[in-house]
Amino acid sequence: MSQRVLFITPPFTQLNTPYPATAYLKGYLNTLNVHSNQVDLGIEVILQLFTKSGLQKVFDVVSTTDLELSENADRIFRLRKSYLETINPVIEFLQDKNPTLAYLIAEGDYLPEANRFEQIDDLQWAFGTLGIRDKARYFATLYLEDIGDLITEVVDPHFGFSRYAERLGMSASSFDPIQEALDQPDGIIDNITINLLDYKLKKYTPTSVALSVPFPGNLYGALKCGQYIKRNYPEIKIWMGGGYPNTELRALKDPRIFEYVDFIMLDDGEATIKHILEHLDGKRSVDQLKRTFSLNNGKVIYNNDSKEKDIAQREVGTPDYSDLKLNDYLSVIEIANPMHRLWSDGRWNKLTLAHGCYWGKCTFCDISLDYVKRYEQVTATILCDRIEEIIAQTGENGFHFVDEAAPPALMRDLAIEIIKRNLTVVWWTNIRFEQNFTSDLCRLLKASGCIAVSGGLEVASDRLLKMIKKGVTVGQVAKVTDNFTQSGIMVHAYLMYGFPTQTAQETIDSLEMVRQLFINGVLQSAYWHRFAMTAHSPVGLDPKAFGVFKVGSEDGDFANNDLQHDDPEGADHDLFGEGLRKSLFNYMHGVCFDAPLQEWFEHKVPVTSIPKKYIEREILNASEFKYKDHHRVLWIGPEPTLVAKSDNAELAELILTNKNGDVILEMPWPLAEWFVTNLTLMSCTHPLQSFKQVKLSFNVGDFDELVNSESWHMLSQNGLLIL
Repeated sequence: MSQRVLFITPPFTQLNTPYPATAYLKGYLNTLNVHSNQVDLGIEVILQLFTKSGLQKVFDVVSTTDLELSENADRIFRLRKSYLETINPVIEFLQDKNPTLAYLIAEGDYLPEANRFEQIDDLQWAFGTLGIRDKARYFATLYLEDIGDLITEVVDPHFGFSRYAERLGMSASSFDPIQEALDQPDGIIDNITINLLDYKLKKYTPTSVALSVPFPGNLYGALKCGQYIKRNYPEIKIWMGGGYPNTELRALKDPRIFEYVDFIMLDDGEATIKHILEHLDGKRSVDQLKRTFSLNNGKVIYNNDSKEKDIAQREVGTPDYSDLKLNDYLSVIEIANPMHRLWSDGRWNKLTLAHGCYWGKCTFCDISLDYVKRYEQVTATILCDRIEEIIAQTGENGFHFVDEAAPPALMRDLAIEIIKRNLTVVWWTNIRFEQNFTSDLCRLLKASGCIAVSGGLEVASDRLLKMIKKGVTVGQVAKVTDNFTQSGIMVHAYLMYGFPTQTAQETIDSLEMVRQLFINGVLQSAYWHRFAMTAHSPVGLDPKAFGVFKVGSEDGDFANNDLQHDDPEGADHDLFGEGLRKSLFNYMHGVCFDAPLQEWFEHKVPVTSIPKKYIEREILNASEFKYKDHHRVLWIGPEPTLVAKSDNAELAELILTNKNGDVILEMPWPLAEWFVTNLTLMSCTHPLQSFKQVKLSFNVGDFDELVNSESWHMLSQNGLLIL
């Protein structure tokens, strides 16, 4: 193919790490020998805006504005000299290029402070007496947010660090407000974006530009890029894809968006892009494209006549992060939520373990769409190969596996492969709180480098969990979260309120469940989301079956995803959001567990019907894990050493030399010799043995007695896992 592709992520996604879509697709084009480049305009715009010269332009606009400034904006403007003096060093500090500045920032008199610094109560809880660099990064984050508030108020109302003009893109059933915004004169951020875009176009001379639009907050920036390219480089073809069109634009009818792009692609991009490249090379007609919108005689046409299947996951290649300025991203800290810190602090390589969701039943989820319903995984060997390639490419060993729900069996196999290869990997992912996450599996995941998992507890009500088809109970979630916590893996729960037919009693009972999960120490982080009915979920496709009714006007010609609905059987969900948020904030701080639930709400709420020790009992009374013949036996502990016991020739000492000390087990010689021989055979450098195979190999006594012995228990605590 003779095409040259430039992948662009428009402003804005994350400050600390690139969104992975362009890296995925560049990796795939590498397998086709198609030349491509990529750019994250979001971070590059931020790095030009948040400089001394960029801020000076902001302050110049403020000085000439006719708007009446708020007290906060006026204070920032009066402190402009301090902001101009500190902005460059602060950005370098957040890039880890100027770490010693932490001492000045943490003292509290280096940075100018505005409204955001009113949030710094309870720093002792967040950072203790240590954590100078963390404290400084938190202060520096507030400092940037103060400047962001000024920009939003006076310069550009659409600005946001992780989103841009998000309000315009969210459920925009009509293209009118987007068109109106695009017709306005270019502002400071527009000009920075366009200048960077023009530089990249001249540098890479692409024949096609592919715009990745993962979120509503990227749509305006993408179309602004398309607008400039159409006016100045009309020969370049423009494609758009990503999470936003995948969910919002599936029923697209309005042709006006095609003034800014030539093609809009849905779902996985690999096969779709291959088809478009073949079309542009004259090898495929437009009607033979795959899941692609285009314009024909002024009408929007959906082209999906290709009979070719999607690209298998084993053939998509390794994500390629070259071209991206990986050392320039900013590590910021928002301390209110420990899991959210992982999103914003540190640079994470993004990788997917399996395409789609192996469960695929949750009724609030878009399970009718390809990115969820088409489940396909690859082997742990291929995944580990990709991990090693990405580490060599980026110099970073942190991974965020961005699965809908990572499959436990594949997580197990990947963990074993990581340990087998002696890789140092730090990783986290999203899961379902299912019973396959046993204590031993969690310990294996921890040993491979897993530091955190997030999963949907959702409504914390067994009736509603069944209605959601989550496939778990609250009691099961309690046990699984305990397994993760005991292994040293942080647990974050996604919580939901306002699900159809959810009553006030169930909302309060859910809050009580969450309180008990925190007080028992099995949750470290959580976040309440308000239920949103989406067009492609079972609830959205058949709302009456869930006791709710779609309301509002007919679907528009542009975006269509979030649906307004009426819930006549449920509570007034608007009354609960703030109380749920406040209570959770305190629980994550480890305080106010004894406060009556009523105190979090300004209106009368029911008394909880959940017994006070419910979660504690569910954890303590959980059925014990029973060994079965097909289970696999794995030793991940140190190589054992056998030493004769000096005062008894019939006894031996089995020594396990761990990193933090020695464990010495006293046992008869024959048993010790069996362990020395077989623990090595049980390690991941050998084919995994089944529990039945190990049992048959035991020839020095009664195996059932061994399994119930103190020696077996101690070995289990130090690396003997049954999976």
